[in-house]
Amino acid sequence: MEAREEVHLLQPPPAPAPTSPAHEALLRAGPRLRLLQQAHTHVVVSGSHRSLSLLTKLVNLACAAGAIGYARQVFVTVPGPDSFLFNSLIKSCSKFGFPNDAVAFYRCSLLEGIPPSNYTFTSVIKACADLSASRLGRGVHAHALGCGFGSDPYVQSALVTFYAKSGHLNVARQVFDKVGERTVVTWNSMISGYEQNGSAKEAIELFDHMRESGIEPDSTTFVGVLAACAQSGALSLGSWVHEYVMDNGFDLNVVLGTSLINMHARCGNVSKSREVFDSMRERNVIAWTAMISAYATNGYGNQAVELFEQMRLRGPWPNKITFVAVLSACAHAGLVDVGRHAFASMKKEYDVEPGLEHYVCMVDMLGRAGFLDEAYEFIEKEIPMEPPPAVWTAMLGACKMHKNFDLGVSVAEHLLDSEPDNPGHYVMLSNIYALAGRSDRVQRVRNMMIQRGLKKQVGYSIIEVDGKTYMFSMGDKSHPETNIIYEYLDALMLRCTQAGYVPLADSLMHELEGEEREYALRFHSEKLAVAFGLLKTSHGMTVTVVKNLRMCEDCHLAFKYISVVANREIVVRDKLRFHHFKDGSCSCLEFW
Repeated sequence: MEAREEVHLLQPPPAPAPTSPAHEALLRAGPRLRLLQQAHTHVVVSGSHRSLSLLTKLVNLACAAGAIGYARQVFVTVPGPDSFLFNSLIKSCSKFGFPNDAVAFYRCSLLEGIPPSNYTFTSVIKACADLSASRLGRGVHAHALGCGFGSDPYVQSALVTFYAKSGHLNVARQVFDKVGERTVVTWNSMISGYEQNGSAKEAIELFDHMRESGIEPDSTTFVGVLAACAQSGALSLGSWVHEYVMDNGFDLNVVLGTSLINMHARCGNVSKSREVFDSMRERNVIAWTAMISAYATNGYGNQAVELFEQMRLRGPWPNKITFVAVLSACAHAGLVDVGRHAFASMKKEYDVEPGLEHYVCMVDMLGRAGFLDEAYEFIEKEIPMEPPPAVWTAMLGACKMHKNFDLGVSVAEHLLDSEPDNPGHYVMLSNIYALAGRSDRVQRVRNMMIQRGLKKQVGYSIIEVDGKTYMFSMGDKSHPETNIIYEYLDALMLRCTQAGYVPLADSLMHELEGEEREYALRFHSEKLAVAFGLLKTSHGMTVTVVKNLRMCEDCHLAFKYISVVANREIVVRDKLRFHHFKDGSCSCLEFW
């Protein structure tokens, strides 16, 4: 998060007279390299080439134009560069995406004996954050403390961002807690730091604390909070932010608008995402891609493809991420021919070189649709690099889905060779062996996991009710109303059984037997969360659950029946996508 500009502690040199022809030439040129070079010539010819203020303006505009090489050339011609020139260069390089150069000019200024200011440290720390240069950033922090700027609020805000981006959230919070007068920038830095490190709950709690402290949020605050809401499925807070933004006249710019699109989509409300998209005055490639992805992850593949066609006709040029969204939509909607055409058009029509994500999507799409031989041939002939684990994971899932156990075992062996310490691969291989009736191999896989000290990742499900978030794990009995929840779920599943539901015991890893397996299957975390949601919300309300892992096949089947017997819509967001259950069917159309 970039800190707001503060007053420079060292007085800048006097600005040239506004009527100076050289100054006017620079103003006309702006951040355009060819015009800047012409203006530079005018500066030299007019005899103003020793004016530090003019040369400072010139190098700043060169940085803004992305011409860092030209900025360096101008800099080396400056006789006796002062602190203002160094600090302007450091700030411009940091601001316009040249963090390495910002650090280089900082080091150069130290060699020249130029004393740093809070202005210097704020920009250099931001550059260290952008570079993920943890060791260097800590050194700059120590230097700032030594120079007496450790309590400067702008330096502290930059340090919060730096430590958060470096993954040191505890240190970031320690710096944040020591800030005497926290500006909105300081709060934004910590909120974004939590969100970007997957700590959505802490980000939301800090936002609540910010509001209690009387600090007015700005657009940047809401971008971070909306991302946290999207991460945790906190729809009520996200909806409140949306209303606040509208009621208080915030500009629905590309960044804020895209954040709202993502929040509503990640909370399962695609129609609201589309409302935001349609209301945006400016829509760049990121906004278009976000809306296409919203359709794709929620099971609306045809709508995703239709929007992509509109984008091709009258929208911005699609990029790599756009094609990932389109191919993912095709994979999860069985639109194989459309996906093949989109993949072929990447290089041919848009000069976009396919990357790892696109190859994974193609294998996933072909495999889900049952074209296992074509998918395997694609891996062998079309992928120019050694197939990474993600490709084999997609292929393995397709083998399990279509019960091609011989091919599945072969693919699983590729995975174990490439990632021998990933417990998910062993779980999948164990299930494939079990489905193929190879109980001896199931035991062998279990022994391999034990020998390597690997454990199956613990699954949990989250549901929001009346603005509060509740978490459940398999067989969870920590909730104060556990007995009521379990009794309700038992009665619910009995009604499902009477309607034709038969448990799919193969959804479990096969280390469980008999009643133990049936118990584990009945009380999966998502079933508990859904039961709680049905109990605590009024009839007609949609129950929305977020799960950290893939939903199992049995829960997927059970929720179809529950949507009928309870006459409620159920939305489950798992690790990969959304499932909207209504009237006995799911939006994924079984392509999940």
